[in-house]
Order: sequence, then C-alpha cells, then structure tokens
Amino acid sequence: MPAALALVATGASHAALTGAGDLIFTSYNGDEDGLAFVVLKDVAPNTVVYFRDDEWNGSAFNTGESATSWNSGASVIAAGTVVRFSSYDTNVRAASVGTLTGVINTNFGLANSDETVYAYLGSSVNAPTAFLSAIANASFGTPTSSGNTGVLTNTGLTAGLNALALNTAANAGSTSPDFGQYNGVRSGKADFAGYAAEIGNLANWTVGGNGDYATTVPNTTAFTVTPAVPEPASVAMLVAGLGAIGVLARRRAAR
Repeated sequence: MPAALALVATGASHAALTGAGDLIFTSYNGDEDGLAFVVLKDVAPNTVVYFRDDEWNGSAFNTGESATSWNSGASVIAAGTVVRFSSYDTNVRAASVGTLTGVINTNFGLANSDETVYAYLGSSVNAPTAFLSAIANASFGTPTSSGNTGVLTNTGLTAGLNALALNTAANAGSTSPDFGQYNGVRSGKADFAGYAAEIGNLANWTVGGNGDYATTVPNTTAFTVTPAVPEPASVAMLVAGLGAIGVLARRRAAR
C-alpha cells in the first residue's frame, strides 16, 4: 500500500539527535520490508523512536496506517552505528540494535511504490519538532499533489542531502524502485558529519528497479572517523610549550 513512514524520537529520551542530518537512512527495501540508517551523533540510552506509516502533508501526518516504537536499549549507541530493521510487516519485526514494538497495528509494511520514510524528533508521535531525514522510492510530493508520496514542506530537510528520492538516481531502473542502498565510503572522514554529503549523493547508491530483493541484506558496516593529523608547526609549538613548562617546574623544585 502506498504510504509514508515516519521516525520519531520523544523529547523525554534526551537523545543527542537534534536536527536534520543527525540520522540518515542508508537502505530501503520494499520487498523485504526493511530499512537501515546511520546515526551521526551518539544516541542516549533508552531513546524511544516511533516509526509511523502515514504521509506528511506539510503541516501534519495523515492517518489510517501504522506505527511502531523503537527503544535503543540500555547503552549509548555510538555515532557511526548502522541500525537495521527487518521484517517490518510481521509480528516478528526486528532491530539489529534495541527493540521494536507495534503501537498502531494497521497496514504494517513498506510499499514498492509511492513510499516516503521520515525521521523526526517530537514531543509525541503527532507533534514533530525537528525532522532528521527522509527517504522515498518516488519523488517527494507537493502539498497540492494528488499522489501518495509525502512532502518536504516545513520539514527543514534538503533533497539530495538528508532527504533522498531513490527514483532520481542514475541507476534507478524504475520510476519507483523497490530497493536502494548506500555503497559509498564509511571510513576516512575527520568527523561523522562529513559523511552526510556522501550519503546524500545518490551516485554513491545502488538502486534496484522492480526486481526481487526479498533476501537482500543491507550493509550494516559501521562508519568510522580518522582525526586530522596536527600540522608540523602545531606539533612544534606544543613541544616547545611542554618544554617551557618543564623548565619552570624544575626551577621551582630547585628553590
């Protein structure tokens, strides 16, 4: 069924996620009814996240679909972790990290066409305060469009950065592909925020058309960072400073 899926973190969870791009989707699979995302900031213990299968129309979500809640678990989830949700349309739906629980048990599942998935923070499932990311297997709609895709209006999200329309990929093979996965770099950046542009670039994605991807498992390799190496001049200044401190310490000890 064409629908939209929303991801919500409650304000009471005190998660480090605060705004657009803190969480970005890395995989969508309408055949397996699964998805994956990377957190680009640490996630606090027992963060509660809601997934809601309704379209955003620019000011509110439609009704008639479903929602689940995800509890991140008792430990901090480190930035760079990729979380996979599988078998979303069944009672044995699972998360690779944390737990999934059905909240509104109507029409679970990810559609093969006209589907939009949102991620956002909110004080409740009906009160979003900051959208984090979105992914669609068709173009994002407009508030006046008659289609079943959700819109980006009033979300603060940017298409091609933290909002991904898979059908616009050069290798999509379909106007509404069943499957898409980020296959770009996952190491070598100086900070996690540096991966946002890589993920947002659909040239770094493998996007499938109308094939059978029911057994395709998404890549859950974690993203890592490589801190920048200090310039030689900076190292020299640091060494000189430490040397000066050592001289002063010896003089004081000799008094």
